[in-house]
Amino acid sequence: MERIKQALERARAERQGQTVAAVVSEAPVTPAAQETETAQANVVYSQTRQLEVSATELRENRVVSAFESGAFTDAYKILRTQVLQRLEENDWNVLAVTSPGQGEGKSLTALNLAISMAMEIGHTVLLVDANLRNPSLHNHLGLPGEPGLSDYLLEDTPLSDLFVHPKSIDHLTLLPGGRSLHNSAEMLNSPKMTRLVDELKSRYAGRIVIFDLPPVLDAADAMAFAPYVDATLLVVEYGKTKRKEIEHALDLLSTTNVIGTVLNKADAH
Repeated sequence: MERIKQALERARAERQGQTVAAVVSEAPVTPAAQETETAQANVVYSQTRQLEVSATELRENRVVSAFESGAFTDAYKILRTQVLQRLEENDWNVLAVTSPGQGEGKSLTALNLAISMAMEIGHTVLLVDANLRNPSLHNHLGLPGEPGLSDYLLEDTPLSDLFVHPKSIDHLTLLPGGRSLHNSAEMLNSPKMTRLVDELKSRYAGRIVIFDLPPVLDAADAMAFAPYVDATLLVVEYGKTKRKEIEHALDLLSTTNVIGTVLNKADAH
């Protein structure tokens, strides 16, 4: 516990007060496609695939939309508010979520943050699985992972064939990762990917784009992609992530705006 506190305090100091800190429990404590979007976030999914998701599976996977209001959901609302404030202050709308290492909860944090943002009036959210070495966001929703981003990058598959709207989660669109790629860092740093980021960034007013990236210390992917997003959120695990790992991750992410650190899998008390 102490080493995480020290690392978080140092991260705050290095960012001169720009760090957002939130605690998110691992377990809950209580039971483009041709979308047409308006400033009020009314969405008509005319071509985007709309797929059913199982409420039971969402609950088992700790997806926030499956739970009533409580400490678990409130933690993500607090995180949502802090992140949205920082994005709006700087006129940003493209956020990356990553972690120093494997298994620290970054993908679930990205998903639950995206869902919480989608509940906010005036916003729609596109969640992109850019963890091309090991795409997994679809597993949390019980949805197919292919086709996805890798198919767009390698085979020019139209985005309209790739976007998915989980029917029970209003204002959220998912771009799955597709099949895993060994040359993922090169693909994330390719001109085609940078053009895609620019297109997604400017296509719709009021849309937040969130990229779930691979862990920073496992591969060059996150470091290669970081300059193309407006800001980055770093997820660390209580009792697991070491201070030196946080410091190293922050150093590697120096080309982007690290707006916060989420302390995951911790007791809020």
